[in-house]
Amino acid sequence: SEKRLTVPPRFQKELQVHLSRSSSTESSDSLNTSTGETHTLSPGSSGADVHELQSRIKELLSKYSSGVRLSKMPQIYQEMYWEDLSTEVLYQLENWPHVCTVEKIHRGDPMDRFLYPVKKTPPVAKSDSEQEKVSQNVTSPKAEPLLKPNMETTPASLSSDFKANIVSILQKYSSGLWAHALPKVYQENYQVKFPEDILNNLELLSDVCVVDYVSEVPRKAILYAKAQRCIDENLNVTEKVKRPDAVKATAEQQYEESKDQYLENITVPSLIIPSEGSVSIMVLELKNTNEVLIRQVYYSSAQEQMEDEMKAYYSQNSTVSPAQSLSVGQLVAVHAEEDAWLRARVISLEDNRVYYVDHGFTEFVESNSVCRLQKQFRSLPFQAAKCKLAGLEAFCDDPVLVKTVESLTCLKIFAVEILEKSDIPLLVLYDTSGEDDININATCLKALYDKSLELHLQVDALYTNVRVTSVSSDGSLYCQVPSKGLSRLSETLQKLEDYFLYRQTSEFNVLQPFSGKICLFPSKGKWARVEIKIIHTRRALDVQFMDSGTVATVKVSELKEIPPQFLREVVAIPPQALKCCLADLPPNTGMWTPDAVLWLRDAVINCPEFSMKVIQQDASKGTAHIYLFAPENYPDMDRSINRQIKNADLWKHQKDVFLSVTPSGTTSTEAAGDAVPAPQLSSGKLEKSFPDSGREPGSAVSTLDMPPPLSLPKPGDLMDIYVSVACHPGHFVVQPWNELNNLYALMEEMILYYSRAEEKPVTIEKNKLYAAKIGDEWYRVIIKGILRNGFLSVYELDYGKHEFVSVQKVQPLLDIFRRLPFQAITAQLAGVKNQQWSEEASIVFRNLVEKKPFVAQIQSVNDSSNTWDRKIVTYLVDTSLPHIDTWIHDFVSQSLVEFSKGD
Repeated sequence: SEKRLTVPPRFQKELQVHLSRSSSTESSDSLNTSTGETHTLSPGSSGADVHELQSRIKELLSKYSSGVRLSKMPQIYQEMYWEDLSTEVLYQLENWPHVCTVEKIHRGDPMDRFLYPVKKTPPVAKSDSEQEKVSQNVTSPKAEPLLKPNMETTPASLSSDFKANIVSILQKYSSGLWAHALPKVYQENYQVKFPEDILNNLELLSDVCVVDYVSEVPRKAILYAKAQRCIDENLNVTEKVKRPDAVKATAEQQYEESKDQYLENITVPSLIIPSEGSVSIMVLELKNTNEVLIRQVYYSSAQEQMEDEMKAYYSQNSTVSPAQSLSVGQLVAVHAEEDAWLRARVISLEDNRVYYVDHGFTEFVESNSVCRLQKQFRSLPFQAAKCKLAGLEAFCDDPVLVKTVESLTCLKIFAVEILEKSDIPLLVLYDTSGEDDININATCLKALYDKSLELHLQVDALYTNVRVTSVSSDGSLYCQVPSKGLSRLSETLQKLEDYFLYRQTSEFNVLQPFSGKICLFPSKGKWARVEIKIIHTRRALDVQFMDSGTVATVKVSELKEIPPQFLREVVAIPPQALKCCLADLPPNTGMWTPDAVLWLRDAVINCPEFSMKVIQQDASKGTAHIYLFAPENYPDMDRSINRQIKNADLWKHQKDVFLSVTPSGTTSTEAAGDAVPAPQLSSGKLEKSFPDSGREPGSAVSTLDMPPPLSLPKPGDLMDIYVSVACHPGHFVVQPWNELNNLYALMEEMILYYSRAEEKPVTIEKNKLYAAKIGDEWYRVIIKGILRNGFLSVYELDYGKHEFVSVQKVQPLLDIFRRLPFQAITAQLAGVKNQQWSEEASIVFRNLVEKKPFVAQIQSVNDSSNTWDRKIVTYLVDTSLPHIDTWIHDFVSQSLVEFSKGD
């Protein structure tokens, strides 16, 4: 506690990369003038931001004068303002008494507290001892007119008029009324102050209403009006303060029966989709693709535990008897097959049919197998929920599609991508059980292909007028074969061209891109069909041209939705690009050399047509093995493209040339069709973010071509940082928090540029700067080593990682991408002795700090002429919790040091 920091901001759990850190003057604006406390919010929360946030909370609470549960605030806030409300803000609210009033509780989850407008004073919860006293005697003098004097405070001691007023109010709220809202409603209706003490002993109202407690806090309950016959009977015995046991038992039975009648109104928590991490679901059944019944695997263990507890309770409790007076919609417990007890809802009384709310199916049951569902079994959300499958909405009732989805998904588990969180969420399903992830939505959409338009290549058949549309770096090619489908495609695209001729295409901008979505893209003055493959950022994504096979990175703003009236026609045409590979190449070809790929591309792309003979079909890969001929060379096998490339001296990898310090150059081999226009750099945006370096594009790399060095803090300074890589306490890499926004803008521009630019010959030199494609992203790297077989050892200058990359994935680093200082700063943890760390200690440290934000307190700086060789020694402080700052070196000293000694 002596080491708490008072200056740096607190961080949210999630990394909000589009927020930049506020200046010190802005931070000073976030002081609460009425309390003198500092509002410690996440980076980017300037004084203006805090003021706006507080104004919004005031506005929100003005619509909920009776209070709102704290845990519901993020959802309500998002619905009103279309922005997320950080959990961190919820913990700050009690420090803003000028904005709102937070209910004080003595036990239970803090998120169960209620939030009230600043002018509304919430009822103060009593301590346990005080509540016990209240339950014995209500002593508030203000409540005396409503109580019968000189009597013990029991349900019978409340006046009949008071009870009648309560009944009148509750009958207006058929779905129940929160107990904490009752005083306000009562005063508004009868202009008499409600005795607040009754809220601490709601059983005083039990003879006229059903009290359903939703937490251990006495006031956290929902009140329901009882059936009129029960109310009348209870009011008739109000004078009998001490009832005989038989009468008491009868009243309790009536109470339970009346609760049964209102169980359909009892609130069961909604099924919550986790906001972080992967989500898995099981598909139970479907009526159509807009009503797919699923169960979330996230809750499986909780459901199994609950059903085990139900079995134990209903099997062993001799007092449990079948439910009486069932009503449609009532929640019940059903004794099902294999001696299981399941939660269900009554859906028909005529044939005793119930719907199992956790398993998603209906069944006819015997009336003596249905019991009242006890309160302890209503806390878990219903596990069967509905969802919609993205991209299939327009064809949701198509019988062929529904049958395909059913056969591929029912009773199987999938990973999901959540596009919309709503009552019926919009999902994309992925089958991750094999080597490659399969997009189920996109796979099912293929069921709508017009079978008469599908082209099935025949082995040994000859096809003429074949056009090669794309060549990939692995030597595979995509070909178009004249067919009925190709003719239909041409007609359909011409209809679209005519349709858009006199319309604003901005009306059809793609607002919600997702993997597997089919869109339109303008190419060579015409529209082309593309399928989204990978989404890089909000602006950039990879698409595959369905009818040429070309893969390209494009801007989201360039994509257009297919007009609804053309959607089925466009989707029904199968892709017209057939994947092929050249047959009978040398068996040990392995990875294609750059020279071989370029030779093949030059040979086929510019030739208008070929003759093609199919040798073999590989159904597992969807690839045809072919011989390719120029029309004049068929059927001379020796003059086929296959034999020409086989006999050319193109297959020897340059093994030794890459080992010298200044080796000869090589040529990049990424080959693609020319469907995507030349890239245009958003230089204005970059120049605004990065200072001008004054270098000419494409100039040779030297010391002058390095970006300006990143300004390092001085010893004793505080710095907001993000840990990108962590090996052990003696070596990890940090990035400045306030530059992350600029870094992501830079990388987005690099993706858009390099993925669409024509590849240029690259001379590879050690210790020089390049752009390298690693995974699906482009990074600024320095070459650390040149290896055999065309691989390079590179260091990511913004993230601090060492990687191996093919020389084919390296391009010159343009001048415009050299203006932002390199972001990776090598660091060592201060406060612990430098030593040999065990593997176990390193793993624990990595899990503790990697990919997380911290406040760094600098102890020392080791400078160097090479920016990537500079190093800081620093303390790390985790300020993510609302009231506790955690110093990482304390944990390391106490736990990991001993761990390493033991090793």
